[in-house]
Amino acid sequence: MDHDLGGAYALEFFDDPRPFLDAAGQLLGTDPVLGSVIASVSERTARELADGHDSWAGVGAPFERWWLVVRDPAGEAVSAVMRTAPFKPHPTFAMPMPDAAARALAVALHERGEHLGGANGALPGAEVLARATAELTGGELVVDKGTRLWEATSVEVPPAPEGRLRLATEDDAALVLAWFTAFHEEADEQAGREPDPTSGEHNTLDSVLVRIREGVEWLWELPDGTVAHLTGAGLPSYGVSRIGPVYTPREHRGRGIASYVVGELTRRGLEAGHRMCLFTDRDNPTSNKIYAALGYEPVVDMAEHLVRRPATP
Repeated sequence: MDHDLGGAYALEFFDDPRPFLDAAGQLLGTDPVLGSVIASVSERTARELADGHDSWAGVGAPFERWWLVVRDPAGEAVSAVMRTAPFKPHPTFAMPMPDAAARALAVALHERGEHLGGANGALPGAEVLARATAELTGGELVVDKGTRLWEATSVEVPPAPEGRLRLATEDDAALVLAWFTAFHEEADEQAGREPDPTSGEHNTLDSVLVRIREGVEWLWELPDGTVAHLTGAGLPSYGVSRIGPVYTPREHRGRGIASYVVGELTRRGLEAGHRMCLFTDRDNPTSNKIYAALGYEPVVDMAEHLVRRPATP
């Protein structure tokens, strides 16, 4: 479904990632770091559908997931948005987007009766989308979490601690899933927020197994065989690989494991010809300091916004 906004920005909706990637390919390829989340999620979904599996069927969302290309008056793709998050409130994720297009998207979703409970992505467009939605619905806008996208064009890998880096195997799936969960909870704590188990990326044993089979989850094993750390390094999309999550249990922190593993995986990616990026929580000074020391530099600030429905009398 397309929304022509009277000579201004046009909104081109897709319900399948494959035609979306065809339409957005030039945009994603031109700015692949800014588009890395949308590109990687869309490509993974396309692979899933090609294998005859649709995980969205079990999400139970009150709408069908969608992808969107924003076109300027000349017909050029200038932004991309998706609403594919399998967890409530099923927020959108957007590349940098003109304010007028963000407001138009809020109106389009409101007109079709689709409540937008959250908007993530590049500022200021994601905030404009959330604010316009709140104004249309009489809801309340809440800034949930600020994030920062970083890229490394070179890296300083610190000395290796004792142990070895290895790929996670299917036998590690339960541990990887538990650490994904712990990562989100402890990230809230480190940033001074009350831990929210409903926030962040949600994973299941099946989704973890997919990632392990893709070869994107890495573990640090101590000399005695104890697994002490997890770092993900995603498959490249449009030449960009994204690091994350990065998690070390409390009892193994302070040994430099995380710094080394992220640095080493970044080095391998750069040597393979990939661009390397990652996200941090803007309110977590520890992670921001670690990645800056490795050579990562800020690209853009993003934020997660919630739109809470108005209270019913």
